[in-house]
Amino acid sequence: MSLKPTTRLLMVLVCIMLFASAVLAGCSKDAVNQQPQSGETENKGEETQSGGSSDEPVQEEPFKLSIMTIFYPSDKAPEPAPEDSPVIQKLEEYTNTDLEILWTPSTNYEDKFNVTLASNDMPMVILAPGKTATVISACRNGVFWELGPYFEEYPNLSQFNPIVLNNISIDGKVYGLYRARDLGRNGIIYRHDWLQKVGMNELKTIDDFYTMLKKFTYEDPDGDGKDDTFGMVVHQSNYQFNVSALWFGAPNGWGENENGELVPAHLTPEYFEALKWWKKLYDEKLINEDFAALDPEKRYDFIINEQAGAEIQVCDDAGRLESRFKDAGKSVGTPNTAEDVDVRLGIVGAVEGPKGLRALPTSGYNLFYLVSKQSVKTEDELKRVLKFFDQLGDREMQDLLDRGIEGVHYELVDGKVKPIEGDQRLGAQLSGLNQLLLFVPRNNQTPRVDTEVRELQTKVIAENEKIVVGNPAEPLISEVYSQKGPQLDQIIEDARVQFIVGQIDEQGWKDAIEQWRKLGGDDYIKEINDLYKKAKANQ
Repeated sequence: MSLKPTTRLLMVLVCIMLFASAVLAGCSKDAVNQQPQSGETENKGEETQSGGSSDEPVQEEPFKLSIMTIFYPSDKAPEPAPEDSPVIQKLEEYTNTDLEILWTPSTNYEDKFNVTLASNDMPMVILAPGKTATVISACRNGVFWELGPYFEEYPNLSQFNPIVLNNISIDGKVYGLYRARDLGRNGIIYRHDWLQKVGMNELKTIDDFYTMLKKFTYEDPDGDGKDDTFGMVVHQSNYQFNVSALWFGAPNGWGENENGELVPAHLTPEYFEALKWWKKLYDEKLINEDFAALDPEKRYDFIINEQAGAEIQVCDDAGRLESRFKDAGKSVGTPNTAEDVDVRLGIVGAVEGPKGLRALPTSGYNLFYLVSKQSVKTEDELKRVLKFFDQLGDREMQDLLDRGIEGVHYELVDGKVKPIEGDQRLGAQLSGLNQLLLFVPRNNQTPRVDTEVRELQTKVIAENEKIVVGNPAEPLISEVYSQKGPQLDQIIEDARVQFIVGQIDEQGWKDAIEQWRKLGGDDYIKEINDLYKKAKANQ
């Protein structure tokens, strides 16, 4: 039986309506299922120009960051890492930054810092040469951001040591990101094989140290039959003298007298005893005559070329000496190395004096970074800068900037880093980049496969923390010193060198002290004591 036209039309309309209802129901169900879940964002994909959508997250533009930092040129690494270094590329990828690193040689860093500070073209971040009068004045005048209140927002920066933060503080405020260092780094590195050749077995006291230097100078410790050695290489700086002054009982910078008042070290009789001892070393030619002018980097040459047998230096310099001896084709060990080696390096933290074992500590840091308000204008930009330095505390970044790239600069052996030796170009890719690190948190690196020398230096540094002598005036900021500090320091430094080389005698030293007092030294002492009493009262 055939249907009438009207009946057929009615059935077609019903089918169309049923189909449309099914489609709408399906769309509604999909829409319900696609509602954002808790914690999700509704706008997961950005609409494209063609009308479609993408589920890919939007990538932030790399943050442009300029940093002025220090570089220590050496024979092995005369230049810092180039811009196209794969290490820098990995650093930028990890931190999502576009870095401009402004390297400045250590030899004129403070001068360059002062010139940059006076310019209208400050980098966003700059490494301060210390708590100098210039740095203190700039912080007080609002040139740099106060950073202390922000540290708690960052997992790594929140682990700064409060004692060290106090050491770098200015008027109770923290402006810097300090580069952490071990407190017990300072000590003596010496040729133990030479010590044995001249008939000695140990180095314990100041007298032992003097005897060793004399024998190194006059008893042919290298066995070549020539008069071509001397005891200790000394370089331009008062650092080595200051380390040794503590052995004689002098304070570290400032010390309390019997009345509880602070006295500067150079006014103490113990300091002058150390001064006379150094004059004796110079007069007997146990140290290099050009010590007051010798570039610190040149000290290695005297030791590697077997001219000098000792240095007062940071203990971890032993590892650098070991590397240089190996580059010269010599095997290296410690006093306890079982097999025969060409060179045995000994390390001690201090030698015993009238007050026992005493070591000069570091301040717990080596310089600190400041953030310019001129170049970092907003709090959001500041937080992005702090995020970068916080990321540098991650193990991945501490390993990258201090060890390099796995498979390129080192390999892992039983979970420890073993450097890949040989190609000097690989070292150039890493050169200087560890100067960016804060090393906070501490000990957040993959451990090295250490040689016996490096294991010994680590042990001595740790033991030294038991005998370090603090400076009670470390956090105090003197207005007198901020204005006259360089002149006052120069008077003492000039007189120290002049006394050692015989240009002035004891009376000349006393005259220099009197000049120091008149040009502001007495005012400085009074102000430091006023600040010290106030600080103790507020504890």
